[in-house]
Amino acid sequence: MVAGSTGLLGGTFDPIHYGHLALAEEAREALGLERILFVPAGLPPHKADQRVTAPDHRRAMVELAITDNPAFAISTFELDRPGPSYTVETLEHFAAAAGPAGPVPALTFILSAEAFGQLLTWRQPHRILALARLAVSPRPGFRTPSLGWLEEHFPGQEDRVVFLDGPLLGHSASEIRRRVAQGRSIRYQVPPAVAAYIADHELYTDELWRKN
Repeated sequence: MVAGSTGLLGGTFDPIHYGHLALAEEAREALGLERILFVPAGLPPHKADQRVTAPDHRRAMVELAITDNPAFAISTFELDRPGPSYTVETLEHFAAAAGPAGPVPALTFILSAEAFGQLLTWRQPHRILALARLAVSPRPGFRTPSLGWLEEHFPGQEDRVVFLDGPLLGHSASEIRRRVAQGRSIRYQVPPAVAAYIADHELYTDELWRKN
């Protein structure tokens, strides 16, 4: 374990599922991270035209999902601030507390190969790599960008990216929402406490969620 090292896993978490948890644990173990912070997005800019569950519900589901892992914690930084949630601004906030980003930075941003393939469309992608190391997890159905792609688009920053071997899980929040809307089971896709919360608060139950 690298003392003081932190992994950040952002996302809408609508809802959080076992794929998110397995990815966080894989990164923690593979990279020797001391803790993983789950950072639910406030207003995701790439989902501005999509329906997103209220922040209080998404925060509560994350808290329930991570309660049994002492290395996991939640940050409400993005939920508490107004406006869209941009990764570069979140990393600037945490990097200021973590200290200088050296060859092996104290801050690691965890994301899927799907998200990494879209990195060039994010706000200040080169700044993101300057602030944190990126840990990229494979995702079924999405090709992981090659070293050549990295060299072409992020020359001199290739060492800021590490590719994880797993986990190879195909969980999808949108599919979970559809299953709930259709009255189908989501057992073994989300932690039991999260499934109970969804049922108790009647989340994802109306017709609109079948296509969202």
